Amino acid sequence: MSHAVDLPLWIALIVAFFLLLGAGLALTGSIGLARLNSFYDRIHAPTLGSSWGLAGVVMASMIFFTALELRLVVHEIIVGIFITVTTPVTLMLLGRATLYRDRSEGNENAPESDILEDANDIGR
Repeated sequence: MSHAVDLPLWIALIVAFFLLLGAGLALTGSIGLARLNSFYDRIHAPTLGSSWGLAGVVMASMIFFTALELRLVVHEIIVGIFITVTTPVTLMLLGRATLYRDRSEGNENAPESDILEDANDIGR
């Protein structure tokens, strides 16, 4: 037997809204991963979908368990912080590794390095 049956309707609707919002954003990121053409385009969609999708699911979880336990439940924020911090770092590492590989192999699909070379010239 679930205690969620005792949840007021207005709280259940708010929780459902945030769950659907988070799931929709995650789905958008997944569709972007499948539909975009190059790796450099594809890398952004899932990271944005996971970050913002996670925010909706974390918000729904916090509201649900706060209402269910009749006390403030915020430990889900820790999960959100870890994923929000690690997702962009992973994006940068994957992007830089792929860029290095593509440039060292002479791949024509690699983005041009004009911006990086201009920045290095300024420091000299």
